[in-house]
Amino acid sequence: MTTGTAIRQRNLDRVQREQYDAIIVGAGINGAGIARDATMRGLKVLLLEKGDIGEGTTAWSTRLIHGGLRYLEHYEIPLVRESLRERELLFRHAPHLVRPLPFVVPIYKSGKRPPWLIRMGMLGYDALSFDRSVPGHRMLDTDATLRRVPGINSDGLRGAATYYDGQVEFPERVSVENALSASDHGANVLTYTRVDDLVMVNKRLAGVVFTDLLDDNQQQHTVHAPLTINVTGPWVDRLAGQVSDQRYIGGTKGSHIIVEKFPGAPTSAIYVENEADGRPYFIVPWNGLYLIGTTDFRYTGDLDRVIADDDEIDYLIADTNRVIPGAGLGREHVLYTYSGVRPLPYEEEGAESGITRQHIVRDHAPEVHGLISIIGGKLTTYRNLAEQAVDLAFRKLGRPDPGCRTARVPFPGANTDDFNRFLAEFRVWSSLPPRTAERLISIYGTQVRPLLDRSRETPHLLEPIEGAPHTIQGEVPFAFDYEAAQTLTDVLMRRTMLGFSRDNAVAAVEHVARLAAEHNGWTDDRKQDEINRYFAYLERFRSRAAGETAVRQ
Repeated sequence: MTTGTAIRQRNLDRVQREQYDAIIVGAGINGAGIARDATMRGLKVLLLEKGDIGEGTTAWSTRLIHGGLRYLEHYEIPLVRESLRERELLFRHAPHLVRPLPFVVPIYKSGKRPPWLIRMGMLGYDALSFDRSVPGHRMLDTDATLRRVPGINSDGLRGAATYYDGQVEFPERVSVENALSASDHGANVLTYTRVDDLVMVNKRLAGVVFTDLLDDNQQQHTVHAPLTINVTGPWVDRLAGQVSDQRYIGGTKGSHIIVEKFPGAPTSAIYVENEADGRPYFIVPWNGLYLIGTTDFRYTGDLDRVIADDDEIDYLIADTNRVIPGAGLGREHVLYTYSGVRPLPYEEEGAESGITRQHIVRDHAPEVHGLISIIGGKLTTYRNLAEQAVDLAFRKLGRPDPGCRTARVPFPGANTDDFNRFLAEFRVWSSLPPRTAERLISIYGTQVRPLLDRSRETPHLLEPIEGAPHTIQGEVPFAFDYEAAQTLTDVLMRRTMLGFSRDNAVAAVEHVARLAAEHNGWTDDRKQDEINRYFAYLERFRSRAAGETAVRQ
């Protein structure tokens, strides 16, 4: 069996041998999506990422696949239609990762938007989602609203609107599946490779210089290609700034809190205005817990360490307690937080909510030939963004374009003619406990079959991980050998998704580290270093469980 370490070395060796059509810098959802589209059209692609796949902005969203109901207020109708169309494609092509989610929009006498305006917005939303597979909106009176959400604040309540959008519990997995699909089609995917310099020949970008961050000697590599696509999200200006003085990104910070089920907690997602500033935010059932967010403030701090501050936590807690008076939430109820920066187009002034959410595919020619930068972009519309970027790549390369196929081809985890039939059959032949089977499907989809086939070769790999009873041990070697994981943190946060459990996998980390060490031949020092790095990673989450562990130690 070829291990993940051997695969990585083989991919590093490929850099010196192969001729690439395009270098894609950044393996978040947009970069991984571009790599998948480009390789499916026959381009030879090198995908570089300074961290892990989906580690950056992709991981810090509200985890929704939505049409952007509030964008209608800013008359971004084409963006709403694009988002709704892409939502439907994700329902169809990634059913294991993206599922319909009901929303309730309560209407209060004190709200900025009267019932007639909200109804008009809902009618417009339904009209723009004419190809939807989910029910249209409904308007509820006060009594019906209280029956639907018994815990909601009834003071001044005039009713509510209900509608459907989508939820992606783990957008990291969307990035991983796109990157793995790109690799299956021939892309060379290298994580932990930081691009440090651009190779310029006159006014043409001819390649990049990158550092292997997993190499003890921090070895540098130079690779050439006629086209480089800068898909680094909030970090776009770091790369583009080497060839341009223009500022492209004006990011805003979005923070979320995670809590357990609380008194009055809704079974549907709630989409409500914050009383303090009128900004909409969400209270969402998620991963057996509740996700509350997001904030929206301009940010100029460290992009590599964005942490929710006390004011943001209090802002979200206070308004949740207002909307659901019985919730009784305080800081002590916050299990963990997460925060990131939206890579929005730079605007010097104006309200954060008014900054466009439309993406820009920026060709730097004629100032610099051979460089494209992606500015902005939404999780929901990543596929269409990728299609536009690859269309431009073919024009820049002067190559005949065979056309995009990603709107027709399912994800690797949905590779079956009938996903529902696969689910029914899997529940029978897997012989796994029901909760384990459901969890595996929700992460791996149809890829659960090779995972189980491989695990059955070593019987103990079918047993649960200590501290994570609905997992199987075989997920750990599978992450390294089949899903390009390189570190313990990769396994916990972006493969098995255990890091987003109630305790951030604190109870499971020792066993997972032991499995990883046995599989990869890590020394005891390397295993402990990986554990320490994981706990250091959790510091940005303000993890309650990790903090309690540190106190006990």
